[in-house]
Amino acid sequence: MDVSKETLMLMLRRMWTIRHFEEKVIEVHSAGEFTGAAHPYIGEEAVAVGACAALKPTDYIAGNHRSHGHPLAKGGSVKGAMAELYGRVDGYCKGKGGSMHLADFSIGILGESGIVASSVPVATGAALAAHLRGDDFVSMVFFGDGASNQGACHESMNLASLWSLPVIFVCENNQFAVTTSYHDSVSVEHISDRASAYNMPGVLVDGQDVIAMYEATTEAVRRARAGEGPTLIEGLTYRYEEHSLGLGRVRRGEYRTEKAINEWRKRDPLVIHTDRLVAQGIASADECEAISAQIKQEVEEATEFARNSPFPGPEALFEDMWADPIPQP
Repeated sequence: MDVSKETLMLMLRRMWTIRHFEEKVIEVHSAGEFTGAAHPYIGEEAVAVGACAALKPTDYIAGNHRSHGHPLAKGGSVKGAMAELYGRVDGYCKGKGGSMHLADFSIGILGESGIVASSVPVATGAALAAHLRGDDFVSMVFFGDGASNQGACHESMNLASLWSLPVIFVCENNQFAVTTSYHDSVSVEHISDRASAYNMPGVLVDGQDVIAMYEATTEAVRRARAGEGPTLIEGLTYRYEEHSLGLGRVRRGEYRTEKAINEWRKRDPLVIHTDRLVAQGIASADECEAISAQIKQEVEEATEFARNSPFPGPEALFEDMWADPIPQP
């Protein structure tokens, strides 16, 4: 597949945005600047970026608890994301959602959730709405290998196939559900093998290769828009950090080794994409480095923006909880 230079460079920018954002989140969380759970997306950038690059701005996505990478891959605001983590009014959800609940309907981000697999039926419902109204948009949902075992996931895939809904199921198989290997909880060799039970294509993709993800998703989007129904894409990837900030590394040796982590680090998605761009003469190493430096500065500015944004006041406690005005019987 021929991929335009514009798309290739956009994918590089967005992967660097996620990487530098997450690195900054680890830094400020460790310094105690904000509290609560935060789940770094470092190592998995190619999955969300490659998938979202195949979508239109009006298409919908929904994600999970490892939620920063999904909206940033869709083109979401770095300032809004950081402010939300800090619990400030300029955040995506006015500081009331936090790390696991980022949403921006204006660019098709339906939101993320800390409840495992709960976004899968949400994205399927959005696809049903598109189907019933005749709208030309597709819906995509990101979920992990652990969520693939949840009933909500299987029910959604079954219904989506039955009704030929325009939804794409993207399983980010990062090998572990917290500390449980998917080999110990999944009865098939690959999660994508399950697609045959629901009469939909199942595609296993190298999740460290952003172009491979882009190509697989482009075909899935084509099928969805043509009324051919859903696709299950499994991006085989790896998280370089622990499941959640604050979990600590003391348990690492109990479920994965430093050797395994280092082997996966050799296949860093940013290095793979940058090396390809340079080798094919699409961009120079200096140009790629300049992009990284520029985005790192943008993340620094977003962090200062978040620090200076005010906290929501008590008067905002019940805002956005009900329809306004509340419909009368």
